[in-house]
Amino acid sequence: MKHNLTTVTYFIIKGISDVPELQVLIFVLVLLIYLTVLAGNITLLLLVCLDSHLHTPMYFFLANLSIVDMTSSTVTLHKILLMFITGDNKMSYLACMAQSYMFGCLSGHGIFILTAMSYDRYVAICRPLNYHAMMNLKVCLLLASFCWIFGFVQVIPFIWLISEISCFSTNIIDHFYCDLVPFMEIACSDITVLGSLNIVQGMVIYIITPFLLISISYIFIIWTILKIRSSTRRRKAFYTCSSHLTVIILLYTSLILQYAIPDNGLGSKKLFSLFNTAMVPVLNPLIYSLKNKDVKMAFMRRIEGLGRGRWRSFIVK
Repeated sequence: MKHNLTTVTYFIIKGISDVPELQVLIFVLVLLIYLTVLAGNITLLLLVCLDSHLHTPMYFFLANLSIVDMTSSTVTLHKILLMFITGDNKMSYLACMAQSYMFGCLSGHGIFILTAMSYDRYVAICRPLNYHAMMNLKVCLLLASFCWIFGFVQVIPFIWLISEISCFSTNIIDHFYCDLVPFMEIACSDITVLGSLNIVQGMVIYIITPFLLISISYIFIIWTILKIRSSTRRRKAFYTCSSHLTVIILLYTSLILQYAIPDNGLGSKKLFSLFNTAMVPVLNPLIYSLKNKDVKMAFMRRIEGLGRGRWRSFIVK
């Protein structure tokens, strides 16, 4: 049964699974993941803000990435948690548009920030003597501002085209958030332009351009590292890039699994999407903290500072 756009005032979000026996398990799992995302990224963000040793371009961009991870997880996972708590799986048309817009903005911004971080790593290894001049505060702010502004702007054509869809075959969205692909699947009007824009802009903005820029940076980085004669210096130079490179591989693997591999009909798309929207934000701060000596030392300094403060207050009392 087709509905006119004016009569579709809300959508029904099916969620991750329809199996009743799994609902409590899914709720607990999603809640734990979400709390871990908040705890890990807030901790990393506070360390970058409070510890002067982390006031460098790399950690400036990492703080931006933490904000993106927390916000994108909140945008996508909050509805799942509310559905379990209230039992209401309805979402208004405007709320669905807003969620789709915000997720698209934050996804693009995350990729752009990682691209800017690859340029930072290139300058740090290939142009170390000019690093502070080339990656000064003004440059960092300009790069971050471009990532945020372009992230918000590049999704506008998609949202405008979605708002122009004249009818839907159903108001049930077979997903746990309002993504572009589920919208296209239930549209009963012509979506040729939207589909073409999704392929072209998705390939150019999300895959080809960032991947090429990151690849070019790492080609120069690897070439420079290979020319270092000292094995110790060579290993140290590569180690400074290992966290960023791990996050890049993790991100593009999750995107390929989510969008490039066909759905097998068993909900694999939802699982890959959950990994991209929930597990990647969990792993990002872990990767940067476990593989990064500066972050671990900053964390220990904060812990020691808190311990000394409590000990002083105990002595005063």
